[in-house]
Amino acid sequence: MASKKLRRAGVSTEICDRLKRHHIDTCQDFLSLTPIEIMRLAGLSYDKVLEMLRTVSKACSPPVTTALEWWRRKEELCFSTSLPALDRLLHGGLPRGTLTEVTGPSGCGKTQFCMMLSVLATLPKNMGGLDGGVIYIDTESAFSAERLVEIAQSRFPDYFSVKQRVVQMAERVRLFRELTCLDVLNRLERLEEDIISCRAGLIILDSVASVVRKEFDTSLPGNLTLRSNLLGKEAATLKYLSQEFRIPVVLTNQITTHVSEKAAWNDLEADLEDDSGRVTAALGNTWSHSVNTRLIVQYLDGQRRQMIIAKSPVAPFAVLNYTIHRDGFRLEGNDDLETFSNEGTDPGLQPIRVRTGLHCHLTQATPKA
Repeated sequence: MASKKLRRAGVSTEICDRLKRHHIDTCQDFLSLTPIEIMRLAGLSYDKVLEMLRTVSKACSPPVTTALEWWRRKEELCFSTSLPALDRLLHGGLPRGTLTEVTGPSGCGKTQFCMMLSVLATLPKNMGGLDGGVIYIDTESAFSAERLVEIAQSRFPDYFSVKQRVVQMAERVRLFRELTCLDVLNRLERLEEDIISCRAGLIILDSVASVVRKEFDTSLPGNLTLRSNLLGKEAATLKYLSQEFRIPVVLTNQITTHVSEKAAWNDLEADLEDDSGRVTAALGNTWSHSVNTRLIVQYLDGQRRQMIIAKSPVAPFAVLNYTIHRDGFRLEGNDDLETFSNEGTDPGLQPIRVRTGLHCHLTQATPKA
């Protein structure tokens, strides 16, 4: 809450402009100053400064709510994915005010899923949408406007048969291409005004791992700590935005090979089939604790793929089969949906099935749907 912009905390535009010249832009910046410093920078009396300190403190204090209030508002707390089995497991869809991560190998449809969600967010509320804009941060130059329109027209042919509706949908998706860690962090820290101006109902960061893994060689001393600090700032900023505006945030992540101690000592004899190493979500176990919900997408065979609910505060560990078509994701063969015990598997170390050549390879067995 301390990351809230000062102009949104009840401070006049004139005072905000004065303070901004001294790089005082957020509630945290303001509250870190002494009353005497504020008097000097803002040109106010001591009594006025004390009154302003009370106003700003109250504006950025987290509101107190009860479990009963949350339960009564449960219908407002989720964003439907339009995939009935997934929504049912997640008690309504992707939770608002939290971070949902989609991780998996290249080609499994992470960006396709994000574009499908972007279309859904722009739809009217009576169609299950959010009737809002989308903030889409693309770090891999993977976003395709043509594919966005194709998903919209294929998934909702009647609604998007009117060209003006297609244009309005595309206008509501605000795209930012940020190709360095600093650019991504700066964009996130300036996102409040963009969310307000386009009435954003959804934030997407595709992908959180791309720029981080390019810029931080974790084999070099100190880089792992620097990377963790950066990711911590990104996660904290996104959590603040999601909670402040009650909107879902969706992140995509890449995969990495988690090498066991045995393989680390003897790389020449390392054999993935002997569980010497396994493919897992990138960015480490600390990052896995930053996200509230983790969905893993992985290969099942040449056409079919699987989505695993690997971490969720409300859903059991479950596996869903899906395919990708012109209209985006389709869940298939899940009529007799089963859920599984996760058997204590750490979501940060959940093994992921990847495709090698024409075959799919899983370094550790997982339940089949």
